[in-house]
Amino acid sequence: MATGRRISRVSELIKREISQMLLFGIKDERIGGGMVSVTDVDVSGDLQHAKVFVSIYGTDEARAATMEGLQSACGYIRGQLGKRVNLRRTPELSFEEDRSLERGMRVINLIEQLAQDRPAEESEADDDDADAAKAKELEV
Repeated sequence: MATGRRISRVSELIKREISQMLLFGIKDERIGGGMVSVTDVDVSGDLQHAKVFVSIYGTDEARAATMEGLQSACGYIRGQLGKRVNLRRTPELSFEEDRSLERGMRVINLIEQLAQDRPAEESEADDDDADAAKAKELEV
């Protein structure tokens, strides 16, 4: 088993090399349809498997085509990775779409909407408090 430090170093190395391949080495038109970036690589403890998380910007059709292109180029990418990285065995690669950026943007938009709605609610609450204070004054 590899140590945690070695796993993280191998993960970063794989991330860097696959990013370079996506920019310059892969000529599949499906992969170029959407802007692709490698966000993370999760390497197993025995360095035999690696999940490559990619963020794809574009339409849903471009995303689907890009994922198909990445899955079909998986063997080529692994072969090139074996030539570029000095490991005893090159890990089996699997590509996963990372949608965390979209979820983050959606959460930020929801927070902004709540912030816009909140001042209106607070001013209504202040008006209700003022009305209640006036009613108490009239009772006395």
